Amino acid sequence: MLLTIDVGNTRIKAAVFEQNTLVELFVFTQETLLKETEHILNTFPKIKKLVVASVGNTEKELFLSLEDIVEIHFITHESKFPFTNLYSTPTTLGIDRMVLASGAVIQFPNQNRLVIDTGTCITYDFVDENDNYLGGAISPGLRLRYEALHHQTAKLPLLTNSYPENFIGNSTQESIHSGVINGVLLEIDGFIELYKTQYPKFIIILTGGDTEFLAMRLKNTIFANSNFLLESLNQTFQYNQND
Repeated sequence: MLLTIDVGNTRIKAAVFEQNTLVELFVFTQETLLKETEHILNTFPKIKKLVVASVGNTEKELFLSLEDIVEIHFITHESKFPFTNLYSTPTTLGIDRMVLASGAVIQFPNQNRLVIDTGTCITYDFVDENDNYLGGAISPGLRLRYEALHHQTAKLPLLTNSYPENFIGNSTQESIHSGVINGVLLEIDGFIELYKTQYPKFIIILTGGDTEFLAMRLKNTIFANSNFLLESLNQTFQYNQND
């Protein structure tokens, strides 16, 4: 058994895998990282390996404190990936984006792929059919947009995700929801249409914390999987082991 951990900007997601089968999923905060990881390892004593994307020094030290009970592997820029990285600043490309691109190549071979991760930020990553990573885009996610409207203005309230009843908001709250939610939906569909101008055919993979909230409202046909990063982390590790 193997444990993968994704340290995100706002929360930590972990998954236990038996080969390529996801056995159980966990979500917790950075403050409880060590406690929750120890709990998972105690609950699943058959876990022999822990795989985590490259993280800050503080989190890395916490993980290393567990090396007496589990074999620890970090996915970093020095790891092997199943694509050619054509990013002009490859060392600045986030490990999470590299892992997502890796999973897209492994799960969907020989085709163009667009991975859209709807987390704290919305990231777009494109890998062509020849396994060249071309780049993408980064924009604020839903939570950041709500927070920006609240913190950068004098009177707008802090709201959470909610579908607007109408795109014409008839109150301040409905106007905020319309601007944030419809803004993100139109952005995602708009980016997809832009990619279509250069690549008429490609698969779209939607993942991240807001996947389920957004998936049904998008115009384009997508493959929605909120756990795609954790699955890709497992597959990237296996790729490094087998290469």
